[in-house]
This record gives sequence, C-alpha cells and structure tokens, in this order.
Amino acid sequence: MKRYVPETGSAWIRALSAPNPGDSLIIARITWVEVRSALARRQREGSLTPTDATLIIQRFRSDLNNQYQVIELDATLAETAGQLVGQYSLRAYDAVQMASVLFLQLDARYYTIHLFDFSHWLDDRLSAVAISLGLLTDNPNHHP
Repeated sequence: MKRYVPETGSAWIRALSAPNPGDSLIIARITWVEVRSALARRQREGSLTPTDATLIIQRFRSDLNNQYQVIELDATLAETAGQLVGQYSLRAYDAVQMASVLFLQLDARYYTIHLFDFSHWLDDRLSAVAISLGLLTDNPNHHP
C-alpha cells in the first residue's frame, strides 16, 4: 500500500521499488486481495475517495501485470504457511507472505538475489518471527 498511498515510509518504498534493470519485484498472489482490502477499509473510513481507490486499483493491476513477478499459492506454499501458522500463531495471510519469502530463499532460480528484504509495516511480533526465520527485515515506518 505504501507504494500507492502516501503515508509514512511511502517515499522509501517507492525508491526501493523503482524499476531498475536487473532487479525483480516479487509479490505473493494474495497481495492483490490484501491491497483491495486495505483500499476498501480506507474508503469506509473516509480517507480515500472511490475515484482515488479506482485509480490505485488500476495502477496496481498494471504493475501486477507488468512489473511484478508473482508467487502463486500452490500446495507446497500452503503447507509451509500452515506450518508457520501452527508454529508461530500467525494470521493466515502473514503466514503465506512469509512462506513466499522462504520459498524464494530455497528456489534455485533466485540464488542470484543477494538480499531478501521482508519489508513490512506490521507489529514487532511479526518482525520477531521473520527474524527467527532468518529473514532480513526493515520497517518502512522507520523511513519517513
């Protein structure tokens, strides 16, 4: 969301995710649902107009089709996410996001990626879980 809606950490996320030859932006398929949910919540709360939400959806859909590599939720990823839920009491989508990053670390196609940065804006507990799984973390809220 920080790439599409101005808030604390947006400038940092935009700089981090700016198209750069040789870099890949990789997201889990469920991110589509999470973005739509966040936009709907902002509309209900009145901090985003329906027109703005529609424009953001269009931009995100374009980025999804043209900029992002998408990790699909398959049986293996679901199994890993289920194990994470049981081990760490994570919310389902948080577990799928973490399982996706773990998948990248194990997938030979991505060995040339030197840094896996699990950027989040979530609570300290989720950050602690990510760190215990060996993920590098950074919180966009620490980058005004």
